[in-house]
Amino acid sequence: MTTAPPTTGEFNAFDARSYDEKMKELMTEAAEDFAPEWTEVCESFDDMGLHENLLRGIYAYGFEKPSAIQQRGIVPMCRGLDVIQQAQSGTGKTATFCAGILHMLDYSLPECQALVLAPTRELAQQIEKVMRALGDYLQVKCHACVGGTSVREDTRILQSGVHVVVGTPGRVYDMLRRRALRQDYIKIFSLDEADEMLSRGFKDQIYDIFQLLPEKLQVGVFSATMPPEALEITRKFMAKPVRILVKREELTLEGIKQFYVDCDREDWKLETLCDLYETLAITQSVIFCNTRRKVDWLTDRMRARDHVVSATHGDMDQNQRDIIMREFRSGSSRVLITTDLLARGIDVQQVSLVINYDLPTQPENYLHRIGRGGRFGRKGVAINFVTKDDEQMLQNIQRFYNTVIEQLPSNVADLI
Repeated sequence: MTTAPPTTGEFNAFDARSYDEKMKELMTEAAEDFAPEWTEVCESFDDMGLHENLLRGIYAYGFEKPSAIQQRGIVPMCRGLDVIQQAQSGTGKTATFCAGILHMLDYSLPECQALVLAPTRELAQQIEKVMRALGDYLQVKCHACVGGTSVREDTRILQSGVHVVVGTPGRVYDMLRRRALRQDYIKIFSLDEADEMLSRGFKDQIYDIFQLLPEKLQVGVFSATMPPEALEITRKFMAKPVRILVKREELTLEGIKQFYVDCDREDWKLETLCDLYETLAITQSVIFCNTRRKVDWLTDRMRARDHVVSATHGDMDQNQRDIIMREFRSGSSRVLITTDLLARGIDVQQVSLVINYDLPTQPENYLHRIGRGGRFGRKGVAINFVTKDDEQMLQNIQRFYNTVIEQLPSNVADLI
């Protein structure tokens, strides 16, 4: 991934006009037949017709009133419909599809009935935790099937009987092929972060898994961003889905204040970060870089100046990643440096500051990154480091999200 901004003439992912035109094309009358908008709204969990023990789990988890996506997204799943759902990060999307799935299971049957796929191990494990918590009073048996763990142990757990498997594509495909995960009873197939899952590296794997599943299947795709290309692919494997989409201009994150710091040159970013360190360490902060190498470099530089930071990215082994995330969640580590791999799926409630050390090159990733702060209506702050070369990109981001990113004021500590 390059950090250089797109020059004129190159494809610019932040081109709002071409994004909107593609969306419009997909949503022509023919497309409306494909995925009509779902408009029904339920303002209380009690009105959704959910199992009583599922309701107990939802309230015990701490939810009181459903968020916008929950008000619209749970019921169509409970009615057995295929769904395409898009909602901002941090608005309770995971709980929406977990509740929908948990309502549809037959708990007297100790077989896998729902399969949920996610792009990263961390996200899969997190979804599994939410599924387990919401399904606590239903005695749901749930297992996270991810790479970097023991195949033998996975096989043993799956064969002992589970209702729901949440996993990453590689390991799930492997388990299906070995028949350790039996597909005969799977009736719900869900993709989280669907735009990522239907792009680049995962598309073929998803297709291979889909080929192994029963024909009669309820399919759900979920993401904070659903670019037209991803929407187009969903046509191939969904039957009369309903869609719940958020318009591009509504994709801002309310409650998250966005700022930029003028760093002029790449070399000056490090000094800027060190100046901010005291503020970072007051709260839980995530710092995003565009490459794994940059994460390692920045971590070394910060530690050389006696700043306590932790780091995680896809080149680290799974055990190490788990330990680092546990420390960050518990608050024993306060500042985490990472790549976009973790922009999706770090659900640490206390994060209130996100720093883009490098501006992201994809519009989706800007939203996913800053959505790490201000989870579920809490307030958060996002700070973007901008060099001379990034100025165009900053303008593109503001245009794309119809938002204003202001210069960072000197009293930043007061904002957090």
